[in-house]
Amino acid sequence: MCSSFEPRGNFVSSEDPIERTLLGGEPRYRKAEVAEAAGVELARAERLWEAMGFAHVADDEVVFTEADVTALRMLVQLVSAEIITSEVETAVARSLAQTMSRLAEWQVGIFKSVLGTKFAEDIDTTAQFAEAVLPVMDQLQGYVWRRHLAAIAGRELNETDTRVEEPTLVVGFADLVGYTRLVRDFSELELARLIDDFEDLVTRVIAENHGRIVKTVGDEVLFVTDTAQSAAEIALSLNEGVAAEPRLPPLRIGLARGRVLARFGDVYGSTVNIASRLTTLARPASVLIDRECAAVLRDHRDFSLTSIGPNKVQGFRGLRAWALRRAG
Repeated sequence: MCSSFEPRGNFVSSEDPIERTLLGGEPRYRKAEVAEAAGVELARAERLWEAMGFAHVADDEVVFTEADVTALRMLVQLVSAEIITSEVETAVARSLAQTMSRLAEWQVGIFKSVLGTKFAEDIDTTAQFAEAVLPVMDQLQGYVWRRHLAAIAGRELNETDTRVEEPTLVVGFADLVGYTRLVRDFSELELARLIDDFEDLVTRVIAENHGRIVKTVGDEVLFVTDTAQSAAEIALSLNEGVAAEPRLPPLRIGLARGRVLARFGDVYGSTVNIASRLTTLARPASVLIDRECAAVLRDHRDFSLTSIGPNKVQGFRGLRAWALRRAG
């Protein structure tokens, strides 16, 4: 609905040519006027804007564009058409915001790296650059989104599990060891390069082995796969890839298999919690798996399992784990 530049929170200022370029219009409306034009109660509109992470604006500020009216109207129409329920519209808005906000931050970073000091010092040049690049980024985002949409739809159509909202998946966490020390000792440029190397590795390895990244948070990646074999191959390949890259510290990896609640692009449930706990128990450059993964992989010729017995973990009494290695 609005951009990430913020001279006034997240909403456009009439004096800012960059925001006018990015939003494609002049500010014309106060918030009550936007709600009225979209046919929405003001309280509901404010709740949706808040869910999207937009800053609060005063009643008399003219900071909204025609695009704000259109977007609010479309979101409400999704509810009216019963495509989404009124109970989840705020969650839908929040999920869109979390995804788009991160994408916007990355793209602004591209602007800054290309333009250098001109980004802040020469507003007209920055606005012209944004106007030239925006259509390309818009088209590319649409392409990537449709490709992922097709892949996920195809996977769901082939899903034999009738409980679509709680499929059986393998959840994996991969965590960089000693990240806090790295943050302290590395320069910002060195840390950025390390994170880029880490994300390049995990993206490639997980994609090659039919996994899906749920999210990355600095030093940690959360991924899911449909099979324990794919998850095991991802985990071992990640450790091997890190070992071959001197700049990267070792990983701790935990895998757990079971029912998972998939909601708005994230995953929840005890399976996720077990994978997270196993990650904290794992030694550097090792992979720990839970009982359900072990049951599937125990007789697999490519993998070797070593029981490490029950562990005392808060919330999971007697949690059993197995160290996963390649056979031979």
